[in-house]
Amino acid sequence: MQPIVQISLDLTDIKEAIETAHIAVEAGVDWLEAGTPLILAEGLHGVRALRAEFPNHPIIADLKTMDGGYLEAEMMAKAGATHVVVMARAHAETIKCVVKAGRDFGVKVMGDNMVFDDKAAASRMLEDLGCDYIVHHTGFDERNGIFADTGKMLSPLDDLKAVVEAVTIPVQAVGGLSIEQAISMPKHGAPLVVIGAPLAIDAHSFKATGSSDLKGILSEIVRRIRE
Repeated sequence: MQPIVQISLDLTDIKEAIETAHIAVEAGVDWLEAGTPLILAEGLHGVRALRAEFPNHPIIADLKTMDGGYLEAEMMAKAGATHVVVMARAHAETIKCVVKAGRDFGVKVMGDNMVFDDKAAASRMLEDLGCDYIVHHTGFDERNGIFADTGKMLSPLDDLKAVVEAVTIPVQAVGGLSIEQAISMPKHGAPLVVIGAPLAIDAHSFKATGSSDLKGILSEIVRRIRE
């Protein structure tokens, strides 16, 4: 598939999220993600606001669903989300419920393999249970805590090849990637490229980075990904 560029709006204020989303759309970003901090801060209201402002863009609700899968997916679908995220660590029945809701309400399901030792096996399971996409994810606390303890920085690149080879559905790799690494993701078999913390969003304050040329930076990222 052709590369798709997504911005993760890991912000806690809907006004700032919409402003950042406008910059991203003007720069050529394809998908808008209501990141987990935004979901926690604004909930369904945040998704509705994004849908009202961007009626034609896919909107991912990064719920990180662990239980109550059908209801959570249904609520976000009715609020305007086109994609929802369920965790591989959830019970298989929860994943099945999210997938059923996705089919019932016309939303795609992204399965997140964060916190699995064998992320390739987790990704295969998510595909077998009906997920449409894999989010190959190294968590914020996970990578920063282990780095503080051992000096080793974990990266989705560590086992990306195994994940890509384990599934037939599209893969997205996230978690501490540099701009250059993010741009290279399609060449590694992960065509869904996410630009978020710390590339466009400050990973500690959950505010926009404040770059005076965020549009220029995003435009250049989009251009290089599509080369």
